[in-house]
Amino acid sequence: MTTHGGFEPVFCTIVPPHVLDRLARHEDPALSGPARRTLERDAMERTRRHLTTVVGATAVAPPAGKQAEQPHRTVYDAGHGTDLPGRKVRGEGQQPGRDATVNRAYSGLGATFELYLKAYGRDSIDGRGLPLDATVHYDEKYNNAFWNGEQMVFGDGDGEIFLDFTIPVDVIGHELTHGVTQHTANLEYYGQSGALNESLSDVFGSLIKQYTLGQTAAEADWLIGAGLLAPHVTGKALRSMKAPGTAYDDDVLGKDPQPATMDHYVRTGSDNGGVHINSGIPNHAFYLAATALGGHAWEKAGQVWYDVLTGGNLKEDALFADFATLTVKAARERYGAGDELQAVKKAWEQVGVRTL
Repeated sequence: MTTHGGFEPVFCTIVPPHVLDRLARHEDPALSGPARRTLERDAMERTRRHLTTVVGATAVAPPAGKQAEQPHRTVYDAGHGTDLPGRKVRGEGQQPGRDATVNRAYSGLGATFELYLKAYGRDSIDGRGLPLDATVHYDEKYNNAFWNGEQMVFGDGDGEIFLDFTIPVDVIGHELTHGVTQHTANLEYYGQSGALNESLSDVFGSLIKQYTLGQTAAEADWLIGAGLLAPHVTGKALRSMKAPGTAYDDDVLGKDPQPATMDHYVRTGSDNGGVHINSGIPNHAFYLAATALGGHAWEKAGQVWYDVLTGGNLKEDALFADFATLTVKAARERYGAGDELQAVKKAWEQVGVRTL
């Protein structure tokens, strides 16, 4: 249940529009065609989500007999169509099948559920055991994955630039975290509040990957979407929290535009005011805080960020400075005036965001 006045219309994709826009203008139809179709499909889904929100989405209750604090996962196969959710292919507790995409989606839903439960005591993305649904093999050569306010959807990629979108577990965690934000702070998806929305999904997407791999902050790669780009693409991932602006530099995709500090904040009317671009700034602040503290990033830095996301004091239109100030307050309240507080304060100073 959101602590604010109703849910924000949510349609959040992992691949930023500026990447698809560039691909859509490429002279090679093998690259431009799938990108154009993906942009068109995203626009249709965004409109559908807005109408669903206005009319009022049907509430989904946890299934009867569901054990407390256990996931309830269902994976569907769209068969390269666009009707959702598609044909059910795996339910909770069923054994893996031959389709690796189905198995990865199922595992990723479970990994996300486990991190939120074990680290933060949260029962699914709404805190009340919401079933986790995912659809795979969506559309033809669909170059994206998204959370539509109700479920996860994965494309197979075009095979030229993007591979199967179930490959990186942090993509799954990123998109499901949009659901957590929807049910808590409900951040507006525009400007700095939208960039915070995106950043929180990157933060917890990365933490889900680190938790799954048992990595410390020093061992983690801090990349979002590693393994998603095709082998011949010059790049490592969609985004880097460690070094925003360095994830890719490719003849086709262009160069990663994310800034790491407020000195290079991008003012734009596209991408909902640059939500996928300027998210690099709070992303980098989290990386700096987590690595300064060491150990497992979900335990201290992650706890502070989670406290702010779910604490009820984060406004829907929050700016970076508002969020930063709340993280300082949360660190002090949870850990006192020790290393945790100093690490959080210094991280925001390093990226040029003031705290009160």
